[in-house]
Amino acid sequence: MNETKSSFQKTLNALMDGAKELTRRDLQDFSDIDPASLKTLMEAWPRIPLERKRLLLEKLQAMSEEDTLASFDDFARIMLTDSDAQIRASAIRLLDECEDTKLIPAFIKILTDDESAETRAEAATALGKYVELGELEEIAEKVQRQVEDALLAKFNSQDQTLVRRNALESLGYSSRAEIVTAIESAYHRENPEWQGSALFAMGRSADDRWEEHVLDSMLDEIDIVRLAAVEAAGELRLDSSRTVLFKILEDEEDDEVAAAAIWSLSQVGGEDVRIYIQNLIDQSEDDEQAEFLEEALDNLLFTEDLEKFDLLNLDADDELVEFEDLEDDDKEE
Repeated sequence: MNETKSSFQKTLNALMDGAKELTRRDLQDFSDIDPASLKTLMEAWPRIPLERKRLLLEKLQAMSEEDTLASFDDFARIMLTDSDAQIRASAIRLLDECEDTKLIPAFIKILTDDESAETRAEAATALGKYVELGELEEIAEKVQRQVEDALLAKFNSQDQTLVRRNALESLGYSSRAEIVTAIESAYHRENPEWQGSALFAMGRSADDRWEEHVLDSMLDEIDIVRLAAVEAAGELRLDSSRTVLFKILEDEEDDEVAAAAIWSLSQVGGEDVRIYIQNLIDQSEDDEQAEFLEEALDNLLFTEDLEKFDLLNLDADDELVEFEDLEDDDKEE
């Protein structure tokens, strides 16, 4: 215990020393932090310069994105009530992979009452995973309803646009009828940011009703709308978007949209997609681009496996129907 405390004290000293670089080893001490170290940290927290605190949260966020084994949940939970809005927002992002329903009341309180629009917007985004979990029947329907009600109230409020847009995007997972109306109204606003959020929500809906809206927006002149539509086409696995996605890759000047088009093709699938991505890999001279293309190819393989599984399920269902028909015939005889 004393050795652990001594080790963490060195990390704490480094954090308090504004001239010292925070090493990866320092950051690792915040992953799965033990209660004693967390208590020591919180006792020293008021004495740590604000910029060092913010830097710590930024570095932990970057580390969590590259190291799937790192977990800063216990530390992030404490930071949800920090006096600094930027730290609160960063703490919410650090909890992105955490599916603990005990966080829901804290997120709803932040969404409703926090003085910072940035933090309210982050809370709106964080609540989206609970809507998705509800649709997958992995959390209680009552809990899902509570989350959706809070997000709907925020969407219909007079809050800042970013907060309301994030609420709509999180509601995209929901199968409630009123969400369709909300998405439709946002899509028809003469505001590219609202249209982008509506398309983003469509992509999360797993609902083919949005196919025409998505296809119509894929060649939009405004980047934010075009990007959201391209991503939605992939999320919805729209076969009808394949030709448009290839056309986008021929003409697209925006690198982000082009990358999204490649990824969406990997979600839509098709033999021509495999050949196309493999050719891009063979021609690539940039290591980072090649890595992204390899990931897209892996995702295409995953898509193809899903399609095979779906076909097997269909065949099994057909055989079951035929078997039941035979049984009925036997009974009649």
